[in-house]
Amino acid sequence: MAVPDDRKYSEQHEWMLVTGQDPTVARVGITDFAQSALGDIVFVQLPAEGDGVTAGEPFGEVESTKSVSDVYSPCTGTVRAHNADLDESPELVNSDPYGGGWLVEIAVSGDSADQLEEMLDAAGYQEFLERS
Repeated sequence: MAVPDDRKYSEQHEWMLVTGQDPTVARVGITDFAQSALGDIVFVQLPAEGDGVTAGEPFGEVESTKSVSDVYSPCTGTVRAHNADLDESPELVNSDPYGGGWLVEIAVSGDSADQLEEMLDAAGYQEFLERS
């Protein structure tokens, strides 16, 4: 399982990566472990730009040939963008979970550094997977 060390992870198998120069904007997706467990993804339901999300609460769904699973927000904030490529190609979540298969970009409310610190780093996420 790939676990890039440039991002943070939640125990619900989401990742968060601060992209670009603005430290208050983070890209969010599901991990390689999660996409593998789900199987072939056939549909992704995501919030609209401007929708609020709350840390630890579901913000969307990923439907696979096996099941429908909630996707949980790793931070609190406002959706700045969602990955429109997934509308036509939801399988990108399977083929490129850390790149083209990202789900949303969130403008993080409050102190984004604090919210990132509460998440697992790559080594911590690997340890979590081994314990699970």
